[in-house]
Amino acid sequence: MVPFSSLTTSITSMLTSIAPAIVAATIALPGGPPVAMDYLAIDRVNDRLWVPSGNTGAINVIDLPAGKVRTLTGLPTRPASHGGRPNRGMMGPSSVAIGRDTVWVGNRGDDALCAFDARTLARGACVKLASMPDGLAFVAGTGELWATTPRDGTLTIVGTRGGFAAPVTLRLDGEPEGYAVDEGRGRFYTNLEDKDRTVAVDVKTRKVVASWPTGCGAEGPRGLVLDDKRQLLFSACTSGAVAMDVAHGGAAVGRIETGGGVDNLDYDAARGLLFVASPRDGTLTVARVGKTGTLTAVAVVPTAKGARNPVVDARGTAYVADSPAGRIIVVPLPAGAR
Repeated sequence: MVPFSSLTTSITSMLTSIAPAIVAATIALPGGPPVAMDYLAIDRVNDRLWVPSGNTGAINVIDLPAGKVRTLTGLPTRPASHGGRPNRGMMGPSSVAIGRDTVWVGNRGDDALCAFDARTLARGACVKLASMPDGLAFVAGTGELWATTPRDGTLTIVGTRGGFAAPVTLRLDGEPEGYAVDEGRGRFYTNLEDKDRTVAVDVKTRKVVASWPTGCGAEGPRGLVLDDKRQLLFSACTSGAVAMDVAHGGAAVGRIETGGGVDNLDYDAARGLLFVASPRDGTLTVARVGKTGTLTAVAVVPTAKGARNPVVDARGTAYVADSPAGRIIVVPLPAGAR
């Protein structure tokens, strides 16, 4: 296997030729700092950013582009732990999946998934899982929620048509991290963080139909996002990202190196841009995706130390979770990326 470093584009060596940095705006969130954030999601129909805010027991829903914050409070929390050891702080709502009329939120505070009306924000029914949910995706073709439940090495699947169905688990050969859904081909992708592999699951048969090495190294792959038209799957490594051609055995066709601490990432399909945030360096890298999947940095924007997990709206504006400061950093589309 070709080493990661030999296929990367070094950000530090390109800073003088990349579009100049732009000053980002911020949206303060109630209850912090800090405000613990992991997965964010944009509801493009209603033009809203959903921000599960774990330690505060709340979900912040932000109307875009005005930045008006509406807070849904009273969700369960519990003391954070890792490997049976207590950590500082509390954990609570942490993931979100967007449907046409419903938004679902996964909660580490009580291992539940809850439904919310996408327009009115009214809270609906909840369903309890056997294990703590991490990532959460809605598969429209089957009307199901697919949650990664890494503590058990499983995916947990919950039907939503006519109310919540009883959860079903699918065991994997590793700990799932990140997700992407290909509705047209009926596939659910996830990474096995502890095995440095990416797997594809058929959403109807619920069987693993493909598996390949991601090439992220010992720390493993993290978040995923898909270009379904070109069949390119982008995986976050802890110091960058890799583009994989899933139509040809998951072959690595592009890589880019950024600062460290990368967790999740996002893709603007309309503009062919990949957004990767480094909390260690406090930067957001915007990379152009070439025809064959090559990744070339076109902008590096300063954010803040600890800021990670960007999501992008239809305008090309990126929203980066800055948990230590209890805020969202708003980064307009850089001039060099237009």
